Amino acid sequence: MSQTPLLDTVLAPRDIRGLDVQQLGQLAKEIREETIRIVSRCGGHLGSSLGVVELTLAVHFTFNTPDDRLVWDVGHQAYPHKLITGRRELMQKLRHGGGASGFPVRAESPYDTFGVAHSSTSISAGLGMAVARDLEGRKNHVIAVIGDGAMSAGMAYEALNNAGSMDSRMIVILNDNDMSIAPAVGAMSAYLSRLISSKPFRSIRHLGAEMVKKFPRGLEMTARKAEEYARGLISGGTLFEELGFYYVGPIDGHNLNHLLPVLRNIRDDKTLGPVLLHVVTRKGHGYAPAERAADKLHGVSKFDVVTGEQVKSKGNAPSYTAVFSESLCREAEKDPRIVAITAAMPAGTGLDRFMKRFSDRCFDVGIAEQHAVTFAAGLACEGYKPFAAIYSTFLQRAYDQVVHDVALQKLPVRFAIDRAGLVGADGATHAGWLDLTYLCCLPGFVVMAAGDEAELARMVATAAAYDEGPIAFRFPRGEGLGTEIPAAPDLLEIGKGRILQEGTKVAILSIGGALGDALKAAEDLGALGLSTTVADARFAKPLDHDLIRRLARDHEVMITLEHNAAGGFAAHVMQFLAHDGILDRGIKFRPMTLPDRNIPHDSPKAQYEAAGLAATDIAATALAALGADAKGRKLAKARA
Repeated sequence: MSQTPLLDTVLAPRDIRGLDVQQLGQLAKEIREETIRIVSRCGGHLGSSLGVVELTLAVHFTFNTPDDRLVWDVGHQAYPHKLITGRRELMQKLRHGGGASGFPVRAESPYDTFGVAHSSTSISAGLGMAVARDLEGRKNHVIAVIGDGAMSAGMAYEALNNAGSMDSRMIVILNDNDMSIAPAVGAMSAYLSRLISSKPFRSIRHLGAEMVKKFPRGLEMTARKAEEYARGLISGGTLFEELGFYYVGPIDGHNLNHLLPVLRNIRDDKTLGPVLLHVVTRKGHGYAPAERAADKLHGVSKFDVVTGEQVKSKGNAPSYTAVFSESLCREAEKDPRIVAITAAMPAGTGLDRFMKRFSDRCFDVGIAEQHAVTFAAGLACEGYKPFAAIYSTFLQRAYDQVVHDVALQKLPVRFAIDRAGLVGADGATHAGWLDLTYLCCLPGFVVMAAGDEAELARMVATAAAYDEGPIAFRFPRGEGLGTEIPAAPDLLEIGKGRILQEGTKVAILSIGGALGDALKAAEDLGALGLSTTVADARFAKPLDHDLIRRLARDHEVMITLEHNAAGGFAAHVMQFLAHDGILDRGIKFRPMTLPDRNIPHDSPKAQYEAAGLAATDIAATALAALGADAKGRKLAKARA
C-alpha cells in the first residue's frame, strides 16, 4: 500500500483544488514525508522546504497557477512546489545529473515563472510581471514569496518602495521564519487578518477615508495616521504601510484554516493595489531532528531519516574552506587588526570558527554583499585588515562596490573567494566561473588562485601581509589534493608562479583548482612519450612574465588551464604573448577555459567532463596541437 495515496494522485495543482481542508492537511503530511525521503537520499535544502509545505499548498489551491504567476525568492524552499507541479519523478534524482534542479528553473517547468537561486529578487521580478500584465490588459495575479533572510538585502526594499509607489496589483507573501518580526501568532491574529483582508473592512475603511476628507486638513492627517498606526500596533505592519502596501497579518503559515480564507479575501478583492501578507512559519516544521538542529537542517548531505544524522565524508584531505578558516584564525592570532566579514554565510565560508574565537572581530552583515564590500572598504580606511569572505557567485552582486569603493581607491581589502569553478549539485546558479574575468581587468588588483591546500594557506598569509591595495584569492569547493599544510606558511612573492614538473615537449600552465587534472594529464602524456612541464601560475594578476616566456621558449605546445570563463587568465596570458612577440615565433598555444554555456547540476567530476576540462581533455588537446592522430587521442583517454 502506498505511503502517499493523495500525493500519488497529484500531477498538477489543478488536482488539489477539489480537496477539502482535511484532505489538504493529509496531503501536506505526505509531501513533508516525501521531501524528507528525497533529501535524505540526495542531499539538499531541507529546513526551508519543510517550513512552507502548507503555504505552498494554500497558494496553489487558491490561485490559478501557472496563469497566476508564483515567484519564489532564493528558491531553496521550492521542493514541495516541485512535487505538486509534475516533477515528482525528477525529484527522485534531485540535484543529480538528469534530475530536478535544487532551485526554480524556467526551462524545467512553466510553474517556475522566474529562475532563481540568489536572494531578494522576487519582488522586483514580480513587479515586472505585474506591470507587463497591466500593459497588456490581463487580469492574472502575481504572487511573490520572500523570506528566509532575503528581506535583509537592500534590493528587496528597493522593490517594495517602487511597487508601493505604483498602482499595479501584486501580492507579496513575507514568509517570516527566522527574523522575529512578528508578535505572538494565534486565533486573535488570524481573526484580525481575516477582518483586515475582507471586503466589509475595506468598505468601512474607504467610507472612513472619505469622511475624514471633509475634516480640516490637520484633522484629516491626524485621523489617517491614527488609523495606520493602530493597524501597525495590531500587526507590526507600519513599515510596509508606509512603503505603500496594504498589510495583512501576521498569520500562522502552518494552519490551513487561517491561510485559505485570508488568501481568498486578497484574491477576490479587486480594489486592492500592492498587498503584503505576513505569514509566520518555522523552518524544519514537522521533522523533529530539523526542529532541534541549530540550523534547522537548512542544507544537508545524505542523512538517516530516523535520527537526522548526516553521512560523513570519507575523504582524507581537508576541505579548502576548512583550510582557509584555520589559516585565517592563525593569522588573526598574530595580528589584532585582522577582521572578517561574511554576508549571511558564516558556516559556508568557514567564518563560524573565526566568529567563535574572535567574536568582536567577525561581522555577519546579512544577505547584503554590496554593503559587505563597502563596509570592508571603510575598515581598510582606518587601518584594519578586512577579509571579505564571499562565494564567487555572490561577489558578482557587489561588483560596483568592488570597482568604485575598493579598486579605484586602492584600498587593501582582502577577498576570500570560495566556490571557485563548478560546484556540483548547486548547478549553474552557484558556479564560480566569472571572478577571474571580472577581477583581473581592475587596475591595481592582485588576484591569486590556490592549486592545492598548502598554497591556500600561503595565500591567506600573503594577503594578510599585503597592504599595497586590494588582493583576492580564490579556491574551489570540496577537498584538497592531500598536500601537507605548512605550520608556518611562507609568504608568496607577488606575481611569481612555480614549476612542479619539468618537461621539454608540452607545457601546461594551470591556475587554481585545475592543478590536479593538469598533473594527471602530464602523466598520461608522459606515458605516450611526450615530456610535459606542469606549472602553477598562482597569480592571475600580475602575471609571471618570466615563467610564461620560459614555457613558451622551451616547449612546442603551451596550454593554459583554468576553471573560469573565457576572458580570464588565458586572455591576459595571450595578450602578453602577443605584445611580447612570442606568438610570432610559432608557439602552439591552446587556452582551455569553461565553455560558453551553462553547465547543469551534477557531480563536479561529471561537470568538468561535460565542460571538456578533465585530464583526458587536456591530454587530447596537447596531442591535437602536435598533430597526433585519433588513435593517439583515444589512447590518452583510455589510460585515464
